[in-house]
Amino acid sequence: MSTKLQLKTDWNNEELKAYFYIYAMNADLNESESELSLIKTKVSEAIFNKMYQEFNSDNDYESIHKIKNTLQDLNYSPHQIQLLFNEMRDIFNADDDFDFSVLERNIALGLKRIIE
Repeated sequence: MSTKLQLKTDWNNEELKAYFYIYAMNADLNESESELSLIKTKVSEAIFNKMYQEFNSDNDYESIHKIKNTLQDLNYSPHQIQLLFNEMRDIFNADDDFDFSVLERNIALGLKRIIE
């Protein structure tokens, strides 16, 4: 299987969001209980567990390309992408560390540039 095929997904909208939120939660390499709790209010437990397992088996390159490819496959509009980023900010702020985390801010900016 080629690398390009491995970076394609058959995710639905909820699976994409769960993966995206998990990616955001891990931006500072620290998973807080408040971040986990918030994500679990946004997606089902089964979807969270499935996507968490997949996220943990992916590297950063794979994660970014899976997100980007799935956004395209699901025909996300610029407005829908912006809403997703707004929710990512909520994940970042869940641990009250975003204002102090340069790493989280840089991940958010870099991901936004790649996706848009």
